Amino acid sequence: MPIKYLLFWLLNILVIAISAADQSPKDVIVDVHKVGDKFEVKATYLVPMDICNAFAFITDYEDARNIKGIAESKIISRTDNKVIVERKAKETVLLFPLEINTTLEYTEMPNRGLNFEQIHGDNKTYKGTWRLEPQGSSTKFVYQSVIEVNSMVPKTVLEYFMKNTIKKRFEAMAARATLKAHAPNPKCA
Repeated sequence: MPIKYLLFWLLNILVIAISAADQSPKDVIVDVHKVGDKFEVKATYLVPMDICNAFAFITDYEDARNIKGIAESKIISRTDNKVIVERKAKETVLLFPLEINTTLEYTEMPNRGLNFEQIHGDNKTYKGTWRLEPQGSSTKFVYQSVIEVNSMVPKTVLEYFMKNTIKKRFEAMAARATLKAHAPNPKCA
């Protein structure tokens, strides 16, 4: 009897894996431009997920810890549509350790996106937006930000990081969103 359940469980995992492979995130596009001392980051990706679940995904601030490079992410306060989140990112860039602590204020716009801005932290500037665009049975995630890092790491190393590592982070986010699409948020039922 237990073998029967084990086989059933394995078969379900296989079906989910095949389904996820067929519905992988599409068109992860990341553009990073250096403008003076700041970096402008634009990213988009398409996920087979409805708008409600997409909004639940981008506002699951504590789940961000599951994205490589995010060591900690916790909600400090929530009032109406404003959320304060403390976040710690850790990376090694060409042998230089980089740790960024930041406190962000998010302004949520249900099922449309959010705005965010650093209110305290290691960056000189970090602010931007997430917008959600329904596209049939999928949602297009659109990210824009301006970042001015305050670090002892040489600027050429930071530029290398921004142009080469950020795309991997967005690919990981898109893959995580696709995974979450197979387990819809109870708020969206």
